Amino acid sequence: MAIPFLQQAKIGGYILRQQMARRERYPLVLMLEPLFRCNLACAGCGKIDYPKEILDRRLSVAECLEAVDECGAPVVSIAGGEPLLHKEIQEIAEGIVARKTFVYLCTNALLMKKRLSRFTPSPYFVWSVHLDGDREMHDASVCETGVYDRAVEAIGEAKARGFRVNINCTLFNNADPARVASFFDKVRDIGIDGITVSPGYAYERAPDQEHFLTRTKTKELFRDILRRGRGGRAWSFSQSSLFLDFLAGNEEYRCTPWGNPTRNPFGWQRPCYLLGEGYAKTFRELMETTDWDSYGTGNYEKCANCMVHSGYEATAVTDSVRHPLKALGVSLRGVRTEGPMAPEIPLSKQRPAQYVFSRHVEQERARIQAEAKSQASPSA
Repeated sequence: MAIPFLQQAKIGGYILRQQMARRERYPLVLMLEPLFRCNLACAGCGKIDYPKEILDRRLSVAECLEAVDECGAPVVSIAGGEPLLHKEIQEIAEGIVARKTFVYLCTNALLMKKRLSRFTPSPYFVWSVHLDGDREMHDASVCETGVYDRAVEAIGEAKARGFRVNINCTLFNNADPARVASFFDKVRDIGIDGITVSPGYAYERAPDQEHFLTRTKTKELFRDILRRGRGGRAWSFSQSSLFLDFLAGNEEYRCTPWGNPTRNPFGWQRPCYLLGEGYAKTFRELMETTDWDSYGTGNYEKCANCMVHSGYEATAVTDSVRHPLKALGVSLRGVRTEGPMAPEIPLSKQRPAQYVFSRHVEQERARIQAEAKSQASPSA
């Protein structure tokens, strides 16, 4: 089972408590980015386009654990950048596990084999290894030869030591459905515990802007892939069945970005992991002062083609808890890959994109420089 019963039970209980308390918005997964620096430069990534001062910033162990406590989500996804570049990453992970909160440590696996001895297997800890397909597909995606082989070797070592290991796979418009299905067969056979799959998001700063998927292309691609695996039943996905149903065009979901709030060196990111359009100092400020209705497909031009898990998985999970028989039906029968698709969200009333990345970066640089100047000044 890709999502163990313990995790399903704790998340289900958490959602029921939120609904009984009549909370409209609540987090499910904290996206924790303790740093932006990475040891790869993937063409489809917009996360490392920062000046050196910002790439050198790190959230401390205390700041990370404070974010976990403040947010209260039952799951934490530690992303980046490359988290294993953080010298205290094992302390961060251990602190989260000690709180009986589930940790998914996302990594490109270049440092994973070397760092394995610092971590301890736990039902609350999962390695989430970035693999965007077979050897040729993945190495092309990350723009470096040999990364796939190193990742597979690290996965094997982690499994031998008793760790749970998932892969996270991002697909673009050049993905071949038959080849992706064959890749899913292969990772199943090497013992991967689960697959997280998502269409690529069009980062405005990514070097490669040609291969991001539209929503229509996303639905067609996932139908083509899933029909090769009995509606997805051939593979163990670490995602809700209704999210996969959404990717195949069978659900008309709205984005719930507060379900996956992001904490990084800038602060609490508005509105989501993928868009940096402002920052709050606290989680409470993020939840209470963000104009959530101004974002999402149909509301904002930048969100027009997004179907990414960080925006829609929380929607699907909540729907699964509210309608468990519907979710169970998809799990048992598989995702429908033929027939009409759900109506698409109209874009006629979306507001135009605002490009504010540079302004936020310059504000953070100024803050860092002022802080450094203050620390260098002799005491009065």
